[in-house]
Amino acid sequence: MPNSKLYFLPVMFAAGSLLAACGLLSGCYTLKQGAALMGYLSHAVPLEQVEDREFVERINDIRRFAMEELGLAMSKNYTRYVELDRSYLAAVVSASAKDSFRRHDWHFPVVGAMPYKGFFNVEDARKERAKLEKKDLDVWVRGVDAFSTLGWFKDPLYSYMREYSAARLADLIIHELVHATVFVKGQVQFNEELAEFIGSEGSRLYIESRYGIDSNEYREIFTSKDEYQKYVAFIQELIAELNILYSSDIEREEKLKEKDQIINAAKERFDAEYESRFSNDNFRGFSEMPVNNAFLELYRLYHSQDNFFAGLYERSGRNLPAFIAAAKKITKKEDARTQLEKALSQ
Repeated sequence: MPNSKLYFLPVMFAAGSLLAACGLLSGCYTLKQGAALMGYLSHAVPLEQVEDREFVERINDIRRFAMEELGLAMSKNYTRYVELDRSYLAAVVSASAKDSFRRHDWHFPVVGAMPYKGFFNVEDARKERAKLEKKDLDVWVRGVDAFSTLGWFKDPLYSYMREYSAARLADLIIHELVHATVFVKGQVQFNEELAEFIGSEGSRLYIESRYGIDSNEYREIFTSKDEYQKYVAFIQELIAELNILYSSDIEREEKLKEKDQIINAAKERFDAEYESRFSNDNFRGFSEMPVNNAFLELYRLYHSQDNFFAGLYERSGRNLPAFIAAAKKITKKEDARTQLEKALSQ
């Protein structure tokens, strides 16, 4: 699920690049977040100074693979390291209407409209949640372990990442380097789905090339991915059921009442079918979560039900460097999906 405990959800967040836009307004959101980011970056040390040599060598190898073998943008990202006393980087707020999956957007300079807002101080995120709830919105706050500044700064590594497996590190780094390589303003869903797909497939190729297809590391990727896809499929079933309700003509109050009934029934079904669906305990907490539209909307944002990217990848020959090269040609003039299909067909 999209949080730091079960599945990391990298997020684009360029507050640090927006300091100039805030002037000297002490209450400015971007100034406060940018100052926090600058604080982290000022404590970053070169990766070579980290004593954990295995971690350093792995990061350098993943970076080389991502940039030299896959063709992602050459950068100094992930060449510096920050020690933190927590297991996540920022708290991110998302919101949605209560009676539909209509997202609440925030508007920022440079990046435009975004369906989330990040805070380095979790108390600030909670205050934002309270404001949005007063507007009668569903709200979700989650922790994220990485974000991209879209090339404005050298994105660092953080100390909690030393506990990650090689596959998770590869997925995280490749995902974020995609954001630094391809960013189509105004097409957030495309950007996130593209990074999600390339991060996952790039991680698989990295583990295959370094460990081999008969390795435990490679087998673990498929086990983890299969479990997560089952979980996402369950969430998408719930979303589809709620979409039918939201498109109906019944009164809003009745919709909200039926919404609660549908979600509660889904939780009961999830628990009852858990053993037949999953082989580990990673997702057992779902039935205890305060599931709402903002939570479910995250899956609509990161996981399209039409499997566009996976299908296009198969049709175009399963060549990830070529897929990335085609994505680099996208401009904001046309629909990004259409442009990617055209670039791959050429």
